[in-house]
Amino acid sequence: MSVSDMFKDFLDNLKIDNSEQISLRYGEITACLNKKFRDTESKTANSLQVGSYGRWTGIKNISDLDMLYIMPASKWNDYKNGGQSKLLTETKDAIKARYPSTTVYVDRLVVRVLYTNFHVEVQPVFEQEDGSFKYPDTYNGSSWKITKPREEIKAMSEFVTQKNKNLRRLCKMARAWKNKHGVGMGGLLIDTLAYNFLKSTNDYDDKSFSSYDFLSRDFFKYLSDQPNQDYYAALGSGQRVKVKQKFQKKAKKAYDLCLKAIEAEKTDGVNDKWKKVYGRPFPARLTETKDSSAKAAQTWENTEQFIEDKYPVDIRYGLKIDCEVSQNGFREHFLTEMLAKRIPLLAKKKLLFTISENNVPEPYSIEWKVLNRGEEAKKRNCIRGQIVSDDGQHKRKESTNFKGDHIVECFVIKDGVVVAKDRIDVPIRWE
Repeated sequence: MSVSDMFKDFLDNLKIDNSEQISLRYGEITACLNKKFRDTESKTANSLQVGSYGRWTGIKNISDLDMLYIMPASKWNDYKNGGQSKLLTETKDAIKARYPSTTVYVDRLVVRVLYTNFHVEVQPVFEQEDGSFKYPDTYNGSSWKITKPREEIKAMSEFVTQKNKNLRRLCKMARAWKNKHGVGMGGLLIDTLAYNFLKSTNDYDDKSFSSYDFLSRDFFKYLSDQPNQDYYAALGSGQRVKVKQKFQKKAKKAYDLCLKAIEAEKTDGVNDKWKKVYGRPFPARLTETKDSSAKAAQTWENTEQFIEDKYPVDIRYGLKIDCEVSQNGFREHFLTEMLAKRIPLLAKKKLLFTISENNVPEPYSIEWKVLNRGEEAKKRNCIRGQIVSDDGQHKRKESTNFKGDHIVECFVIKDGVVVAKDRIDVPIRWE
């Protein structure tokens, strides 16, 4: 499979496959708000699709959809003096009255409408003469703030044309990467960084799928070289986009993985190399007869489960797990320190995996996955890999029973979506 074919299939796998359902929900919400504030039931007038979906940079299983409802200018006097909470509450009540079985609630800036596979954040706004919008903020008192999504959408559209359609594709590929590696980045930050990268180079102005291996490499190198900063100026609007979690270290890892994938071009293992960068959406290599024969002769049961089969994955928050290594009741090291210092992890140790950082707002649930790898795990028919719920203590106890390159993953699920994840590699060696 050529580089071009691999990345074409990859982008096909990232396409949103429920756009009709999303459009239906947008229309329903728009209609009930038009009925409330304008006494009409238009499903299209006075609303604007914004966010990743509005910029056409969202990917399959997108869970966080954004919508502006443009209020009648005549209503401004009803809310301008401290009426921010009132506006959000009336917006919520209008949606809830029409759809009483749907979960709807106010969340600081927006009204959140929770559906089975995604949720919509509805923001009532007042349009200004320059095309920007005033929106209500109920945090720490009440205020009106400004958002400029049209300028962001316009910048995306214009730059897509200038860069041979590579901008939106790169934005989508970057989302697959952040979901694979648990990078807590918002969609606007990803789009801004992709925009800034392509603006900094002309190397890909006339390139397409056949160059996406080098595009990936250079983009992650660009990310890894970024200085630490708290925010970026958004594409088009120039408004501040907050950096929730440092991304440089994981971008450097992705850059190194890209180098290995490029080196493996035209080998049987190249697809697997790119999967390490982008995850399950990247296409597997074509199955050959010998693969079927090997599977028939397999003596161990493949019990591994994948979080993507249980929930949509849309990483938006940071999560870090660590592991205390002990023996005979005495703590010896933290696993991350051992790996950094190349101290071997030997058998007969006790492992306590804990969450060291988690900025997901409550409520949420936690699930774990422990996967054993290597010939010893197969010989014992013990690869595990099942996804199990946390027992309420945010901890996971394990032990080093046999050698192999094991993996422990932790997932945070909020409103039915995986919004944060982290993993630790556990390489167990003999004495």
